[in-house]
Amino acid sequence: MAARDGNNRQSEIDNWERKRPTRYREVVPTSCHCKESQAIDWYNPVSTSIPERHKLKPDSTLTDKLRGVLLPIATPFHGDGSVNLSGLHSNILKWNATGIAGYVVLGSTGERVNLDEAEQLQVIKAAREAAPANLLFIAGVGQQSTRGTIQEIERLTAAVTVDAVLVITPHFYRAAITRDALMDHYTAVADASAAPLILYSMPALTGIRIEPLTAAKLSEHANIVGIKDSSNDIAGLRETIQLARQDFAVLTGNGTVLREALGAGACGGILAVGCVASELCLEIFSAAKSSDDERRERLQDALTPLAAAVTTRFGIGGLKAALDMIGYTGGRVRAPLLAPADEARAEIQRCLKAAEQALLVEAPSPA
Repeated sequence: MAARDGNNRQSEIDNWERKRPTRYREVVPTSCHCKESQAIDWYNPVSTSIPERHKLKPDSTLTDKLRGVLLPIATPFHGDGSVNLSGLHSNILKWNATGIAGYVVLGSTGERVNLDEAEQLQVIKAAREAAPANLLFIAGVGQQSTRGTIQEIERLTAAVTVDAVLVITPHFYRAAITRDALMDHYTAVADASAAPLILYSMPALTGIRIEPLTAAKLSEHANIVGIKDSSNDIAGLRETIQLARQDFAVLTGNGTVLREALGAGACGGILAVGCVASELCLEIFSAAKSSDDERRERLQDALTPLAAAVTTRFGIGGLKAALDMIGYTGGRVRAPLLAPADEARAEIQRCLKAAEQALLVEAPSPA
């Protein structure tokens, strides 16, 4: 039975390969997919101190600008549980000068599901005010119904200008969220949205995975520009890249496999760990650009424990604790989420130190 299922799937992929238009994979212009032998273009300047290798050309397209590290930023709260807008503003002003490619506001890291509609508008307006126009500004969205998702996009895009929306899969009725259901959902949302869509596959939270062939078929839609894959399935990410159209942006959302994702052809990352280790993430990109595999591996070895600590191990509370430790505003999480215990905080501090030390070791000697 397993062999038959595998054969059927391969047959479906073969049929897709034969039917898709030649403009997708046969044409090989500048692409958002970064093969191992290709150089990675870098970011728009946000300050004069950003290295030249981190800059993008002024006329770069949206998919060009997605080549880099984007931050899915946390939403800080005061001790009384209210949104700390001044802390959010201060954080963004600091991140602006790091060389990142942009921001995702109201993503899963931003505790969007724990904010009411009024708070969501407050957060996205405050973030938009602090983020410069030359950095990507992406809004996280996604309700359990297609209608609700379309209305959410309309509400947010009426309030602020966004470059794209990151749309998580519906998942409450998990058994009913089939490939066909996802195709219909994302197609309808893309048809209705004034902003380009980035698909968001986060199976660890939703239990729903956007399969490579589904992503490839959705990439045919002119208003669907990319996908954030937060799994650690590198084979699946590679298959998505191979099947999707040439300029479809495939990004990893998992910092523990950043090196492997880049090697597989990912063009960027939307990384929670980047909020506390943006320089280390950028240096891994730099090593990828120069095809310095040994250096990229050393840097990833330092990033992986920290990436795990501020995501799967200690959650958003761990990320916020790390932000507080490095001089940003992390603040509290909203119940039922919990802040990390003392032992966990000590582990996070050790991971931060190790990441910092890795950068010091990699820094060039003064002339």
